[in-house]
Amino acid sequence: MRTHFCGELSKANLNDEVRLCGWVNRRRDHGGVIFLDVRDKKGIAQVVINPDTAKTFKIAETIRNEFVLQITGKVIARDSEMVNNKIPTGEIEVLAQQIEILNNSKPMPFQLDSMETSEEVRLKYRYLDLRRDEMQKRLRLRSKVTHFMRDFMDKNDFLDIETPFLTKATPEGARDYLVPSRTHEGSFFALPQSPQLFKQLLMMSGFERYYQIVKCFRDEDLRADRQPEFTQLDVETSFMNEDEITSLMEEMIRGLFSEVGNVDLPNKFPSITYSDAIKLYGVDRPDLRISLQMVDVNEIMKDVEFKVFSRPANDNKGRVAALKVDGGASISRKQIDDYTKFVSIYGAKGLAYIKLNEDGPASPIIKFLGDEVTQKVIDLTEAKTGDIIFFGADKSKVVNEALGNLREKLGQDLNLYNKEWAPVWVMDFPMFEVSDDGSLNAIHHPFTAPSVDSKSLKNNPEESLSRAYDLVINGSEVGGGSIRIHQSDMQKTVLSLLGIDADEAKEKFGFLLDALDYGCPPHGGIAFGLDRLVMTLSKTESIRDVIAFPKTQTAACLLTDAPSMVSKAQLKELNVKVTLPNKTQ
Repeated sequence: MRTHFCGELSKANLNDEVRLCGWVNRRRDHGGVIFLDVRDKKGIAQVVINPDTAKTFKIAETIRNEFVLQITGKVIARDSEMVNNKIPTGEIEVLAQQIEILNNSKPMPFQLDSMETSEEVRLKYRYLDLRRDEMQKRLRLRSKVTHFMRDFMDKNDFLDIETPFLTKATPEGARDYLVPSRTHEGSFFALPQSPQLFKQLLMMSGFERYYQIVKCFRDEDLRADRQPEFTQLDVETSFMNEDEITSLMEEMIRGLFSEVGNVDLPNKFPSITYSDAIKLYGVDRPDLRISLQMVDVNEIMKDVEFKVFSRPANDNKGRVAALKVDGGASISRKQIDDYTKFVSIYGAKGLAYIKLNEDGPASPIIKFLGDEVTQKVIDLTEAKTGDIIFFGADKSKVVNEALGNLREKLGQDLNLYNKEWAPVWVMDFPMFEVSDDGSLNAIHHPFTAPSVDSKSLKNNPEESLSRAYDLVINGSEVGGGSIRIHQSDMQKTVLSLLGIDADEAKEKFGFLLDALDYGCPPHGGIAFGLDRLVMTLSKTESIRDVIAFPKTQTAACLLTDAPSMVSKAQLKELNVKVTLPNKTQ
């Protein structure tokens, strides 16, 4: 239907007869001469329609934005004063000889170039939103990312192997999406949170290097970088340790950013232990573009009269930490109040501070700390005139999350970034975290190998480290993996520590435990969040901007109105009964 793409025309096509197809991006009527900006996947070309082509001009008078056209015409040069250097086709235009309206368009529910349109409207009319240039660029970038990944994995002898979507529910950190079985009454499949167990079984099957770009499903509370269904590059290897795996994957990420994003990442990514990440940055996904670091002031605060500080300072589960911000004394009282509300999201009961003004330290808390303690804090944080010191004092988890996220917000608000890109490997994660009831939960998943032997793990599970690793770029965890448990006794030990007895283990993981007994090789792997990687590369703040048809933060699809009720006949066929809550209560 076309001879050329709109965005590829240039002076090299002068006097060529061309046939274009596309959408009307914009229509302008200039005193009897009509101009159409016609758009296709390659870009925009200006089409001019003169009154001397009466039939064509009459058609052009009826055309509006987003009509779909086929245009036959001749490429001519624009007058020198009409050249548009902002677009690649700005030196030429197409003098229309014939126009066919392939389809018209109703008035648009929103202007494609409007910055005011709500995300709700954009998602409802996603097929229109995707016409926008920035959305086209993001999805093209996504396609290039997946193409590079496949090429890299193929060149490194990885096999692309598919794994099932209808599988067995297993505990992997989030709620499963369940699918009722029609043929097995009362039984359910689960959509996979990841192909974790299947890729381990593939290692036991002797394939040694597996990869898959795969959909995963997790029924969890959503945020800007989470979706109920997401895509990941899934990787598993045999006979490789964590250094070899991270080195190979680092090579892939470095090449990906260079080729797809024209970004030069460091030749060797830095690494940090989980312990240091929490201590210095409050989170296990530190944004190292921001130089701010937290400083422990527990010892200084143990004997102060200010109970807000002294109580957690003397609690072995508490923490008092300071966060110095260079030049932060200029932060207004209103801004501090806003930051106080912000840290309350993470459980903080307040946000104490000390400003270092020209006439000395100033803060409502100084009278409770005294001059000596105040000076010790200033010395320890290396604060100077013009700075501000924020404090967190509570249970360690609350302080870490509150100050850690405040650090990132300050970096964003005050533009404290000292570099554009900051990759870092986070290593040496704890094997377990302790719940409020004293039970243990796996930090990554129950199949992660510990860095100690079985006896040491049993004797001291809370202090044991795992062989897990995460890749963080600009404060976003884009990949995570571990060396897996490859011996049956160790796997049973870990499951036992997690409160899963032998009968439950056999019921949930019997196939895996059996496989471990048949010559399982040492193996490990990693998974990269494709959506997060593209989000990071395209420098957008929402994962929904890089997914063609995403869900809202309530896990709904405004385009299709999913999820929706199904017919009684379907439910009866599945032997499922739906009980709705009484909304009047």
